[in-house]
Amino acid sequence: MQKNQLELNRSRKNLRRDVGHAIADFNMIEDGDLIMVCLSGGKDSYTLLEILLNLQQHAPINFSLHAVNLDQKQPDFPTEVLPDYLDNLGVDFNIIEQDTYSIVTEKISENKTYCGLCSRLRRGILYNYADEIGADKIALGHHRDDIVETLFLNMFFGGRLKAMPPKLLSDDKRNVVIRPLAYCKEKEITKFSSLMNFPIIPCDLCGSQTNLQRQTIKNMLKEWDKEFPGRVESIFRSISNVSLSQLADKDLYPFSELRKKHSASTKLEVVDLY
Repeated sequence: MQKNQLELNRSRKNLRRDVGHAIADFNMIEDGDLIMVCLSGGKDSYTLLEILLNLQQHAPINFSLHAVNLDQKQPDFPTEVLPDYLDNLGVDFNIIEQDTYSIVTEKISENKTYCGLCSRLRRGILYNYADEIGADKIALGHHRDDIVETLFLNMFFGGRLKAMPPKLLSDDKRNVVIRPLAYCKEKEITKFSSLMNFPIIPCDLCGSQTNLQRQTIKNMLKEWDKEFPGRVESIFRSISNVSLSQLADKDLYPFSELRKKHSASTKLEVVDLY
């Protein structure tokens, strides 16, 4: 029991350190902010809320937290789990009920992933709700491994060099999205979640589908991590260490304007030494 508590304290300390660094590096949270924390019932969002609650007690600034879950009316979704958990925490929260499940399953065939449409619908609902309550930031539970996976997904399947930014201004400029877990390793989050014994709610919509592209990338990165420890960390560091002149995006770097610099012509003087 004492060993588990020591491991829990160590894991919380590691996560709090990484979250603190991410918040500071990207100015994610400011004094007086109302942060809307999106909860799915998975290990990542539980960890996000727990660490933010912990930081709230020790941070040199004041900020408020409002937890929100979107009940998408998936069959057999345990509607009582999150309200009971949040009530026990004493956290301000709301459960939004929107039947996106029927829309997704109606429009997407079973042999294709639901993730794209599902995430767009969910994002629109959450963005509108954040605007309604006057939230200054929307906090999502994406971690370092999610960001690296997204980088490879976009490269392999979309032909784009693009990942998930730790901080994002929405296209309509109404919301700022933050990812405080951006520096956190999934292994640490998994360990913390297990030690905390969070009441995990599995995703029976997209999570039950096989042959997902993201799962393929995740498996690839896991193999790399076993064979080449530190490779994933190096890939993540590269995202924040970009050399535009060494890539090929002509819209971001003025390749067409590059010219050789001609040196001014000079005349050699012959000096009579005698």
